[in-house]
Amino acid sequence: MGAFKTGNPTLTEKIFDKSLNETSSAYGVMSIRGTINKFGFLLLMVLASSMYVWNLYNTEGASTISTFMIVGGIGGFVLAMVMIFKPNLAAYIAPAYAILEGFLIGGISAFFNDAFKDSYPNIIMHAVGLTLGVALAMFLLYNFRIITVTDRLRSIVVSATMGVALFYLITWILGMFGVEIEYLHNGSLISIGISLFIVGLAAFNLLLDFDSIEKAAEMGAPKYMEWYGAFGLLVTLVWLYLEVLKLLSKLNSRD
Repeated sequence: MGAFKTGNPTLTEKIFDKSLNETSSAYGVMSIRGTINKFGFLLLMVLASSMYVWNLYNTEGASTISTFMIVGGIGGFVLAMVMIFKPNLAAYIAPAYAILEGFLIGGISAFFNDAFKDSYPNIIMHAVGLTLGVALAMFLLYNFRIITVTDRLRSIVVSATMGVALFYLITWILGMFGVEIEYLHNGSLISIGISLFIVGLAAFNLLLDFDSIEKAAEMGAPKYMEWYGAFGLLVTLVWLYLEVLKLLSKLNSRD
């Protein structure tokens, strides 16, 4: 169904349809409140592990947290793939994924904080605040139906997200061969404009995630899909945070 088209690869129609084939009586039924509660728990796990790595950076230095970042990045990717193919295991894997994601986020944040400690000492606090503010704003816009998730909106957001993913892939491949597109990473107006677009796109992906979770709950998806829905929402929120952090760093470089 078109109602499940989303730019988030973790929250797709195929995955939710597959879950509906499970026996609901064996697992219970998914609810929006349950998903939000589990998302809050996962977010706390991310914050706790990221703060741990942040403190390690201050006491042990960059070399130590590099290991945590590698483990977090690779381990998080592996666990995400397992949950995509086995969403019924999300209740057991999602907390571990959140901890590993915190290792990665904590390391990246520590590096940014150190790099901008003189020119922008509050960059991390501002990035966190803006991310949570945008997420809350998008939730309210969706909850009060100020913005309605239509098929046309889904198609636009999904297409744009796929385009950004392809853009990331191309720049990564070029980087492997030593080709750097300078204006994409500096404080130029073009670079800032691209970051603003991607931040906006990540925010609109939250709308699609909210809609997918609501539709799944209405269709009576199994209880374990609450964990999976929370995991999918966390993926988008982390993406939004990283893009906001990148945007703030570019804006600061223009001062």
